[in-house]
Amino acid sequence: MAITYPLSLPTGIGMAQIEFRVSNAAAVSRSPFTYSTQVHAYSGKSWQADVTLPSIRRDLAEEWIAWLISLKGQLGTFYLNDPAAVTPLGSARNSDTVTTNGSTAAGSNTIDITSAPLSQTDYLKAGDYLQIGTGTSMQLFKVLADVDTDGSGEATIDVWPDVRATISTGTSVYFESAKGVFRLASNESAFSINEASTYGISFGAIEAI
Repeated sequence: MAITYPLSLPTGIGMAQIEFRVSNAAAVSRSPFTYSTQVHAYSGKSWQADVTLPSIRRDLAEEWIAWLISLKGQLGTFYLNDPAAVTPLGSARNSDTVTTNGSTAAGSNTIDITSAPLSQTDYLKAGDYLQIGTGTSMQLFKVLADVDTDGSGEATIDVWPDVRATISTGTSVYFESAKGVFRLASNESAFSINEASTYGISFGAIEAI
């Protein structure tokens, strides 16, 4: 069967640890005489991650090794999410069939939604995730402030990172198992085998933009 990207993560065994990092492009200039500072924010924002698997037997390791090699370095892409945040802290669920309310321009740091349950306090909590788009157009967002819906089931969500491509009105919004599209941080992939014949696997990932 032909390999098509983005790939889903192997399911035989989960991660031992994942570290997410948020990267923002900002330039800082500080005077050596007055110490006054000027800061300029650029549009660049992206997710990064480091993934470590537990020490595992070969029969469990080979699925991950084959997956890593099939990415062909930084060529291939894959889906990645926070495994401890599959369900939002707020009451939002995918079964609510929420959509975007109006067109959202690239560069926006807020997203308007509609068709949510009416007058819901803490529909989303700060730190929840949401996903918009599918396949290669998928983007992962972090919710920056608590969200309540109004009497019409509408709300405005403050998000990070900014919207990268215009989102059409009526686009589905996903809250559970929200994912982004990533690629390996390096063209090299490695795995180790110790004297007990257990395998060690780790890799870095960057958001595919």
